Amino acid sequence: NRFENGLSQWVIELEQPGTVAASDRALEIDVPAGATLWFKHELHAPVAITFEATAIAAAGPNDRVSDINAFWMARNRDETVPFSRQRSGAFAEYNDLVTYYVGLGGNWNTTTRFRRYIGDPDSRPLLPEHDLSSPEALLEPNHKQLITLVADGSRIEYWRDGVRLLHYDDPAPYTRGWFAIRTTRSHLRIERLRIYQIGK
Repeated sequence: NRFENGLSQWVIELEQPGTVAASDRALEIDVPAGATLWFKHELHAPVAITFEATAIAAAGPNDRVSDINAFWMARNRDETVPFSRQRSGAFAEYNDLVTYYVGLGGNWNTTTRFRRYIGDPDSRPLLPEHDLSSPEALLEPNHKQLITLVADGSRIEYWRDGVRLLHYDDPAPYTRGWFAIRTTRSHLRIERLRIYQIGK
């Protein structure tokens, strides 16, 4: 768990004022617009990131059930730390990252998409097999789900509740970078975050 010390291990970028709080070993994100939470430590492949995530639906103003998203192995185009320059939290400001990204239940919970960002502010390639819209690839309100992100050499994977939703065999893999939880206009609870080297 990475929340014992509150938010001291995180860099938070908010498009508009919202609530980001750590208590009872959980991270609560309740925001009216874009929010990115960067874990401060660089990660090196082979690595797996797991966490439990719940999209809260309790009649709150931001309880939209949408956008449990993540960047991993992220860095700026010039190889620097992605939060070395503050971004506003608006999604378009992250287009120039070099990173893997999944948007789970994006666009009002109508899409789940994987993208390999290439550091180009105008191009975020999307392959047809990485653009999902079937119900089993979307979010259920108030359902705690286990998310797993993998970067293991060329093997890039995204798992949800033991099912591999998305994968990519990357011929030029990103082998180091930073991890962030990302959302927009939503209310999320994140628990039991674990980051570990695969094979150790």
